[in-house]
Amino acid sequence: MNIAVIGTGYVGLVVGACFAESGNEVVCVDNNSDKIAKLEMGHIPIYEPGLPELIERNVRDHRLTFTTDLKSAVQKSKIIFIAVGTPTTSSGAADLSAVYAVATAIGKAMNEYKVVITKSTVPVGTADTVRDLIDKETNLEFDVVSNPEFLKQGAAVDDFMRPDRIVVGTDNPRAAEILRELYAPFVRTGSPILVVDIRTSEMVKYAANAFLAARISFMNEISNLCEAVGADVDMVRKGMAADSRIGSAFLFPGVGYGGSCFPKDTRALIQTGREFTTPMRILEAVEAVNNDQAHRFVNRVIDHFKGKLKDKRFGVWGLSFKPRTNDMRDAPAIRIIEQLLRKGAAISAYDPEAMEEGKRIFGSRIEFAPNNYDCLTGADALLLVTEWQEFRNPNFERIKAAMRNPVIFDGRNIFEAGHIRDLGFTYFSIGRK
Repeated sequence: MNIAVIGTGYVGLVVGACFAESGNEVVCVDNNSDKIAKLEMGHIPIYEPGLPELIERNVRDHRLTFTTDLKSAVQKSKIIFIAVGTPTTSSGAADLSAVYAVATAIGKAMNEYKVVITKSTVPVGTADTVRDLIDKETNLEFDVVSNPEFLKQGAAVDDFMRPDRIVVGTDNPRAAEILRELYAPFVRTGSPILVVDIRTSEMVKYAANAFLAARISFMNEISNLCEAVGADVDMVRKGMAADSRIGSAFLFPGVGYGGSCFPKDTRALIQTGREFTTPMRILEAVEAVNNDQAHRFVNRVIDHFKGKLKDKRFGVWGLSFKPRTNDMRDAPAIRIIEQLLRKGAAISAYDPEAMEEGKRIFGSRIEFAPNNYDCLTGADALLLVTEWQEFRNPNFERIKAAMRNPVIFDGRNIFEAGHIRDLGFTYFSIGRK
């Protein structure tokens, strides 16, 4: 099939590369000419394992191309994915201006029947507006379909190639059949293609992300209570996870969730509830707990140093919101570092992939170390914020020798408390004795 993917962000690049890998001819469109030029030269703007190789192979085999010419891409494609950003507005709602602008442009470029698919995460009712905007610009036949993405950053290529499920929102059997054919190579192992109405499809993505965010905030609240009563959240978590009704996923306490999905989608669902006079009370609490979690972590640092941080230096391990990505959108590290800077602390940071993004956000306000050990030279404490694999079993003697004070604040509970203390460190974790 001939496919156009409009938007070359995280979702658009993964969608375009993976569809090209299954034999389709895909053109990825963006209005940023510099970005397109870099993509044509093989420069991938995001860190996602497996994606550069996928793009390189399909560009080489002429199944994947990049352009700024939306009209040409639309006219030569039967299937058009809208994969532009929907950032959060000041009210918490999703900013749909890019989605709507693309819809209007598609309508103006139409030359025959098209299936227009909203891949961006959009609130309920967005597809109706997209349909209306296209309809204003053309008399040609088309269908609008909702097809939410379920891609975990750091495992997005595998998630796309081996999906748990495909959700297709449409009321037209013709469009549903086209999507079934398109996704057939990815569901050969039996993963379901769920065909539902459009509004249900739009709700599925928000409900899934909000539920996972709720699990994280729930465990963070439990960890806070464990600290207060003297319980061990690790054992509580294991006891809960052994229940088949609960399972182990998203039950790890820490400094809060971040990224491009959970914060944005939770806020958008809360705002949708307000618009329809159906308050999302649980999700409002989920967001409040998450916002407070990084603050609690910083308060622990402040308490340990008796409020005197002006002459203190902290080494921060991890800037991205999670391992295996360079994405720092809504990352807990930003909230933590900003609070420490306001208290007068000096920060040296290291992240395996997010250093350039960190420099864009913080500039010269913090130092960026070439590796995790140099990050700790003269440090009064190590703050572990992101649980990258290479941080899990470091050389603790080297850490101790580099630091001015052997203090560790483990925001992800990746170290064994007794062992760290036996090595002579003062050690703080989340929800453990």
